[in-house]
Amino acid sequence: MTVLNRKLCVAPMMDWTDRHCRVFHRLLAPGALLYTEMVTTGALLHGDRERHLAFNPQERPLALQLGGCDPADLAACASMAQDRGYDEVNLNVGCPSDRVQKGRFGACLMLEPALVRDGVAAMREAVDIPVTIKTRLGVDEHDSFAFFSDFVGTVAESGCDTFIVHARKAWLSGLSPKENREVPELRYERALRLKRERPELTVVLNGGIATVADALRHLEDFDGVMLGRAAYQDPWLLAELQAAVFGAGAPTSRVDAVRALAPYLAEHVAAGRPANQVSRHVLGLFRGQPGGRIWRRYLSQHAHREPANANLLEDALAAMPANEPRGSAGVHRDGLEWTPGK
Repeated sequence: MTVLNRKLCVAPMMDWTDRHCRVFHRLLAPGALLYTEMVTTGALLHGDRERHLAFNPQERPLALQLGGCDPADLAACASMAQDRGYDEVNLNVGCPSDRVQKGRFGACLMLEPALVRDGVAAMREAVDIPVTIKTRLGVDEHDSFAFFSDFVGTVAESGCDTFIVHARKAWLSGLSPKENREVPELRYERALRLKRERPELTVVLNGGIATVADALRHLEDFDGVMLGRAAYQDPWLLAELQAAVFGAGAPTSRVDAVRALAPYLAEHVAAGRPANQVSRHVLGLFRGQPGGRIWRRYLSQHAHREPANANLLEDALAAMPANEPRGSAGVHRDGLEWTPGK
């Protein structure tokens, strides 16, 4: 069985963590475990399998997140993932959207723990790579530690020992997916109680982690942290976390990160694909920095006007004010001091 370092993970995010985003995130954080967008079993069994499964080898270690509930379908898709070289398969038991509920997967599966157990058992039987769960604390009025603990206990009967816990419950109606990421109260103490009562489980914490200080604090209690929108909207946070958690490997500056990505963009454009498929993921790189608005505006305007511009990133750098400090992975924005690798 593959042993993966889960200290730093980047969450699966629909329409955001595509293969181009993941290449960029890998440049910023070589030690992170990356996740795909959620892919449904139906899309893999009946749709464009190549489009959904293709990735660049440099993205690894990489997990495929599946959405589905039928054990046989989940096992077949897990086998596809292993055959394609993925390092983990993760089952989504946390998404609260209406579309997901109609397909009988996502957060509503918390109400069917035996089905989740059977699906995970089928996947584990089919593959040698880790099979993990991403879950919420509960759904709707099922909002107690006992409910959460019982769910985890039932699923763990499958042999699954790794749970990524978004430390909020989900409302299956009345809230949008965006509101479900913000409105339900964060209950870190419930995830921590699970870890303390079930120390044999690997528990990765997700939800509300927005700074290096947040991550380091939670890593004192949990086996790993997973960041989502904070890391996407302000991607330099990943470089800071790489330095803080692993001690080395992060690019020395934002400019270095841009220049490390530039060859990938050039290859992408040379294959006849539009530059904005890559550049849209780096819009937030200079967030809060001098010239950051110019960077974002230049990319937003020129990526569409010049979709075949292989020099787009370098041109955007040139448009920014000269001789401005652009930050390094050893300087933390919130003024807190930390020692890389500690």
